[in-house]
Amino acid sequence: MNPILRNILAVVGGLIIGSVVNMGIVTFSDSVVPLPEGVIPGDMESLKANMHRFRPINFVMPFLAHALGTLVGAMAAAAIAASHPMKLALLVGFLFSIGGVMMVMALPSPFWFNALDLIVAYIPMAWLGAKLVGKK
Repeated sequence: MNPILRNILAVVGGLIIGSVVNMGIVTFSDSVVPLPEGVIPGDMESLKANMHRFRPINFVMPFLAHALGTLVGAMAAAAIAASHPMKLALLVGFLFSIGGVMMVMALPSPFWFNALDLIVAYIPMAWLGAKLVGKK
């Protein structure tokens, strides 16, 4: 396979796989850490209106979804890459971080969560994902 095409597929595949992991964790997070009563998980307006009722424990699963989704997506990109696995993994992390910034702008979460999420869950997880794959 053409190396350029393979690298493009690595990034697209990493984004898809990472998104599936992220959404899987988000989908089941309410059964692990229940949301405050009356909050509708898939409704952005409900989340915005009730964000003040969230406790720190309610932010654990979203953080894990973002961090593990990025980690797995970056690992997939690095494993599939024909060349430059670290760069492609970091590209996946950067693209996921754009989604994280958009979420911070859309949802009024506490500053500590936004900072933790944006600083730890994306680029460092992408770097770690590439390192775990270990492809030179």
